[in-house]
Amino acid sequence: MLILHPNDIPSSEITPLEHYRDRRRFMQGMGILAAGAALGVAADVHAGIKLAGVRASAYKLDENATPYKSVTTYNNFYEFGTGKRDPAENAGSLKTRPWTVAIEGEVGKPGEYDIDALLKLAPLEERVYRMRCVEGWSMVIPWVGFPLHEIIRRAAPTGNARYVEFVTLNDRRQMPGQRSRVLDWPYVEGLRMDEAMNPLTLMAVGLYGEVLPNQNGAPIRLVVPWKYGFKSAKSIVKIRFVEKQPLTAWMKATPNEYGFYSNVNPQVDHPRWSQEKERRIGEFFKRDTLMFNGYGDQVAQLYRGMDLKKFF
Repeated sequence: MLILHPNDIPSSEITPLEHYRDRRRFMQGMGILAAGAALGVAADVHAGIKLAGVRASAYKLDENATPYKSVTTYNNFYEFGTGKRDPAENAGSLKTRPWTVAIEGEVGKPGEYDIDALLKLAPLEERVYRMRCVEGWSMVIPWVGFPLHEIIRRAAPTGNARYVEFVTLNDRRQMPGQRSRVLDWPYVEGLRMDEAMNPLTLMAVGLYGEVLPNQNGAPIRLVVPWKYGFKSAKSIVKIRFVEKQPLTAWMKATPNEYGFYSNVNPQVDHPRWSQEKERRIGEFFKRDTLMFNGYGDQVAQLYRGMDLKKFF
């Protein structure tokens, strides 16, 4: 399979020199993190490396962001354990260099992107998104990344590409949680093509203006803010364009609890709990859960005419 290095990219696809220098500073920071992982050092969630040249975005909220410490020490990432604190404690074993992302399936331009080249596809921007966990807690996170449609456009999907499937790293040595049978590894997620092309759908490489910590899905992850958090696959190594709806990891494990769409919908309860309320991390009282997590104006048209209780 073709490996795309910086020199293989047409000049029209290369970002300006000042952005390139910013990326180099970013990559140097990633190298430091990778070196720490190679030495067996646990991820230090308090010593993030700043990303330079991140531009402002129209995607922001008039809400307080969840503290950085909470975002990086309380999350789900079953590849490192099922406890909320496990990812921060165990993710130091993940090596984010070298790293490639394969583009496969129904596309005119398949290939394998080295992460250095991938980060040059579009300028990085900060987007502040609400994120809602299916378990009932939520956060507001300033992500850094670029729209997924930048990858899709360059991949040139064929007319048979109706869905996009995301596959994450499967390495039991680096991801100790994969030694358990809680899920059938590797972790697989998917979106319908129009969902993947929506401007909100983000490929994130950082948060709070800093390099994405291992425990939050380094070096590159998906962020789909109108869906429950488990849809946002972490540590992605493969993006496949397919004709049939992918069988995702949680659908395979418990199909009666986790549907393909997984849109935030307070009117559809999880079989074991209500979705009407949520607790924002750092707050005592619960708040009402918003339809599509508050992004209805941007995404509701994608589901016009669909029974959202049947297609949950």
